Amino acid sequence: MNGRLHFVASLTGRRGGPGGGPAGSRGGSWRHRLAVLSAWFAGFSMLAIGVPGAVFAVQSGSAAVQRAAGTAADLGVVPKPVSARIGSGHFTLTGRARIVAAPGADAAAESAVAGDLAAYLRPSTGYRLPAVIAAPRPGDIALEIGDPATLGPAHRAEGYQLIASTSGVRIEAPTAHGLYNGIQTFRQLLPAWINSPAVLPGPWTTPAVTITDYPRYAYRGLLLDIARHYEPPSAVEKLIGQIAAYKIDVLHLHLSDDQGFRLAIKGFPRLTGIGSRGSVGTAGRLVDPGGFWTQAQYKAVIADAAAHFITVVPEVDSPGHNNAIIMSEYNDTALPANPHAIDCGAFKPPHWDYTEDVGYSALCPGSPDTWAIMTAIIGQLTASTPGPYYDLGGDEVPASLLPPAKYAAFINKEAGIVTGHGKTVMGWADIAGPGTSPPAGSVAEYWQPAGGTSPGSSTGREAVAKHMKIVMAPANHTYLDQKYVVGARSSVPPTLGMNWACPRGCDISAAYNWNPGGFVSGVTDRNVIGVEGAMWGETVASLANADYMVFPRLLALAEVAWSPSARRTATSPAYHDFLRRLGAQGARLQVAGVNFYPSAQVPWPLAVIGASQTANAHGQVHGAVATLSAPGFAASTLTMCDSSLGIGCTIKWGDGSTSTGDVTGTNATSAAVNSLYTIFGTHTYSRPGTYRGEVTVSAGNATPVRAGFTVNWP
Repeated sequence: MNGRLHFVASLTGRRGGPGGGPAGSRGGSWRHRLAVLSAWFAGFSMLAIGVPGAVFAVQSGSAAVQRAAGTAADLGVVPKPVSARIGSGHFTLTGRARIVAAPGADAAAESAVAGDLAAYLRPSTGYRLPAVIAAPRPGDIALEIGDPATLGPAHRAEGYQLIASTSGVRIEAPTAHGLYNGIQTFRQLLPAWINSPAVLPGPWTTPAVTITDYPRYAYRGLLLDIARHYEPPSAVEKLIGQIAAYKIDVLHLHLSDDQGFRLAIKGFPRLTGIGSRGSVGTAGRLVDPGGFWTQAQYKAVIADAAAHFITVVPEVDSPGHNNAIIMSEYNDTALPANPHAIDCGAFKPPHWDYTEDVGYSALCPGSPDTWAIMTAIIGQLTASTPGPYYDLGGDEVPASLLPPAKYAAFINKEAGIVTGHGKTVMGWADIAGPGTSPPAGSVAEYWQPAGGTSPGSSTGREAVAKHMKIVMAPANHTYLDQKYVVGARSSVPPTLGMNWACPRGCDISAAYNWNPGGFVSGVTDRNVIGVEGAMWGETVASLANADYMVFPRLLALAEVAWSPSARRTATSPAYHDFLRRLGAQGARLQVAGVNFYPSAQVPWPLAVIGASQTANAHGQVHGAVATLSAPGFAASTLTMCDSSLGIGCTIKWGDGSTSTGDVTGTNATSAAVNSLYTIFGTHTYSRPGTYRGEVTVSAGNATPVRAGFTVNWP
């Protein structure tokens, strides 16, 4: 969304403080990701956020926040809770607060989640927030593993109840995972600037509210393809922290494909020595060095995911999508039989193809060497992965390479190896085709864009007929590598993303407006266990690229997977309510340093925070008076707040004087959201004193917001 910015300052002394919590990771990694923003927040003292139809503000020196009683639709929380009842008053987090675990058998698990919450909240508040095992006192946040009596038996695994009142906060859940879900919601009840890496004065308030919440589906996943373009473990751990804030609980790692094999396998050094050295689009192996993880690094990523209550699902695609394996092992004389016999692909002999082509590689099911390789891979990956699933892939193998009988023989043999290691077989829905016999309870991931009874939708029904469970990932709704919608007000990367599933682009509306339990005829919620967004890596060369494609569409998928089923269409109340709540996430993502696409479909609100300044000995001030979050608003006219440039910006300094201000910031690019904007002013006072002003910001059709600033001349 593009809009013209208009800044007006007037005499007042307000602070604002509505909104919700940020997206991000825990503890040290949280600080690491946000460190680049810390200088922008130094000295900030006041906040206001404008959302369509309302401006919430906190009075300077007062904690009074007026909110009408309402429901979950009135909160800015994503995913939307099952039930929320907003009361009168508010809870204010203060420096005296503790995060309290209840004494008893579950105290250790409660304390771990309490430590997570403290690590999230300490950087911006500056409070000690000790995590203790004790009875709660007024002003504390109490966490307890127990029975809140509002959750049915089917909702106990991840459900929780959150009660915020004027005297404290209580989050209760039957499991530690449920408690963790509860603290993510609590973070979003706090002001957006709770994500700041530098201490802010607050106040840190939430509405008085009672929330009962639990997921629609247990599997809420994100696939990350590190095979087409390598991503280091540090980047993946950052992404883990980002997605955990929105209750994503599965990370599906695509570790191998035609262009790269990314995990060291003992006994097969060629898999990474040869197979890791390239990426899609490199036009040769010398352009992009690729890379791989050691098994120790893989285990560390799994541990980090587990600390965020995220299960890792490893995938080494087979029998197709494995030219990197074939190229690595084709001349491996250490194999027990004939290494050339592993290749059932289209190229004789095989060669590297760093384009986006698919469907040209296949491992031969009749080769003993194929199974020497695959047995080692499966055995080592399953031993290193505590989660229940191993994904064997199974997609896009043309019959010209492997006739159906040979394909089925491969899948059936590999499934036996997987179950022999105690894991549940998972694969693309192709593995439910003719001749395969996956064990009952295996998981098929449905990826075809076809819905209903359209051609291509049969794999979903075949999976149901074979008593498989379904993860829904139809490409035209969940493939996050697909390009965004191109429009007059959009910023769409020319080289980032693909469009085979979304010829006209897939935006927020595509990610949100569909029903996993009704997309394919014959596949219902009795069969579906979850939803997965897929970040394929053909065009994604960095985490910043991945973030831009993942966010904010993943938030739409998170709500589809978590929140109760609703009528979701382009004109439905559910969709427009979601867009409003999604808009409130813009400031949180910016403050968190998360790159995202400022979709023109979203009514992004403004958020502004004021700054404190001290005049010099001559009464002169030159510096920031406010910082603005304005996702999607062009920065091209922000070099000077001047009416001659089409915008007005006046700063009234609290002494009756008015001047023109300057605005600095980084403009959006085709692959990056605009930065936070800084509003500067210059003024000279005539006599010492404390001066208070109020900056009013408006842009486009967004609701104006106000933030006070203070200048002291001792």
